[in-house]
Amino acid sequence: MDKILLKITGAQLVDGQKDQIELTTMGTLRDDGSAYIIRYTEEQEPPMAPVKVTVRIQKDESAVQVTRSGGFESCLMIEKAKRNQCNYDTGYGNLLMGIYGRLIDTDVQSENGSFAFGYDIDINGAVTSKNTVNMEYTIK
Repeated sequence: MDKILLKITGAQLVDGQKDQIELTTMGTLRDDGSAYIIRYTEEQEPPMAPVKVTVRIQKDESAVQVTRSGGFESCLMIEKAKRNQCNYDTGYGNLLMGIYGRLIDTDVQSENGSFAFGYDIDINGAVTSKNTVNMEYTIK
């Protein structure tokens, strides 16, 4: 398991309006043979507990699983060209939503690399947002 400096850029397109967030944090990266596993913690505003995030990217670029635990809990399964239903904790209650995977890309080098994935979120069958996540890392 390697310690990494991780830069995450998330973009969301809703009703023609684009929103983008960036997070730079320390985390870990592990290769378990079939997938790359990234773990990091998102600090929240007090009194909320930190959120522990695990991202599992299949080496064959077929699926990404994002699990969040702590202050907010969710598990998103993103598979290329497939729709999955996922629970998402909003902090005010759980929301059941559909996740349709559009893109999964890996670029792993010896000292750095990147992962990218894109997905659409639908609620009651209507697409509510188009999302992309780019994760760039450097081994420390």
